[in-house]
Amino acid sequence: MNTIWIVLPILIVLMFQLGIELDRQAFAGVFRRPAAVVAGLAGQLLVLPLIAFGVALAFRLPPVWFMGLMLIACCPGGSSSNVFSMLAKGDVALSVTLTALSSVITLFTIPVVMGFAARFVSVHTEAAIELPAGKLLMQNIVLLFLPMAAGALFRHWRPDAARRVHALLGHVAFPALMLLAAVFFVQYASAILENLGTLGLAAGALILLAMGAGSLLARMFRLGRAARRTIVIEVGMQNAAQAIAIAASPLIFDNGEMAVPAIVYALLMNVILLVYLKLLPKYSGGTVAD
Repeated sequence: MNTIWIVLPILIVLMFQLGIELDRQAFAGVFRRPAAVVAGLAGQLLVLPLIAFGVALAFRLPPVWFMGLMLIACCPGGSSSNVFSMLAKGDVALSVTLTALSSVITLFTIPVVMGFAARFVSVHTEAAIELPAGKLLMQNIVLLFLPMAAGALFRHWRPDAARRVHALLGHVAFPALMLLAAVFFVQYASAILENLGTLGLAAGALILLAMGAGSLLARMFRLGRAARRTIVIEVGMQNAAQAIAIAASPLIFDNGEMAVPAIVYALLMNVILLVYLKLLPKYSGGTVAD
């Protein structure tokens, strides 16, 4: 079973849904709260890949999983982060702004980061991993930018219909992502179960360190509690569907095993963030990363 044909429609739907959320207000947030936007983007685009690199080295991940962990770290924020920000009583407008900006910026940063990771792996191991940067850029434009732009135009020209479609997609997006994770889990069950300890610890460490880094950045920029919570979620929650699409794409890496870290990450990410939401009311004084 070629799982890429499951990944692609799910990713397109997720990006179309994100596009429907976008309006002038989403990008106007850059000017209304520049410090929060800078803190969030720095966490996502700079700090998170560095953390992933350190975690991959610390756990001595094999080349294919080293690349997989780096891949999930340099993807944009997931569209579900907007829902988690709302549940956490965070700054939802900031969440939408960060998700939108990171989705556009990573069109160009993913080839750079993954190109570095591929060269590092090739030099320090016997694995020769090549990255077709041009094909990666084109695939990201087709699967991310165009559906997102289509969603934004749909909202602009048919606002009432767009609201109804967005509500419908909101109910199916998360189950679709979990279906995708389940399909990959079944396909690579033996490899995942044999290495669940290492992969689970590495993915869990990445998520927790990313959330901690997001909280630290927000405090360094002296942001309010709502913005802090949003940045913690945005830095800790990445677009796993995109990572899977790049890893499994026959145009890019064509390696389903490289998607395994993203699968483990997607499962742990939701569990950890649900625990985070559960802890927030108990630590309203600020002793938990919020």
